[in-house]
Amino acid sequence: MAVERTLSIIKPDATGRNITGRINTQFEDAGLRIIAQKRLRLTREQAEAFYAVHSERSFYGDLCEYMSSGPVVAQVLEGENAVALHREIMGATNPANAADGTIRKQFGLNVQENSVHGSDSPENAAQEIKFFFGDRDIVG
Repeated sequence: MAVERTLSIIKPDATGRNITGRINTQFEDAGLRIIAQKRLRLTREQAEAFYAVHSERSFYGDLCEYMSSGPVVAQVLEGENAVALHREIMGATNPANAADGTIRKQFGLNVQENSVHGSDSPENAAQEIKFFFGDRDIVG
């Protein structure tokens, strides 16, 4: 198995409900290490740049508005097969379809306010991590 890094974002619905620690406990209990972390509020322009891959999708405007509506916690997680493991812990995008015990099933409110974002591949993880963090920010 390969040690990987992935980007994790705790979204505004979760930071607003003060459940950041509960979410991170699940990542850490599963064997992922938080090696970089920052709390910030994305501007609309930053949200648009980060989610540019979805710019042609119907939900893009609402997603960018939501992601800039309150603070987020961006972090780098590291561990064995971190991308797949992180996605497993998060659960399906729609909390109604997520497996019991996953973050989105426990804390997600709907498809958009589903509490967490995670990279979908090691290649995208590398790009997404660079969006938020420089090499000096990551302390493994």
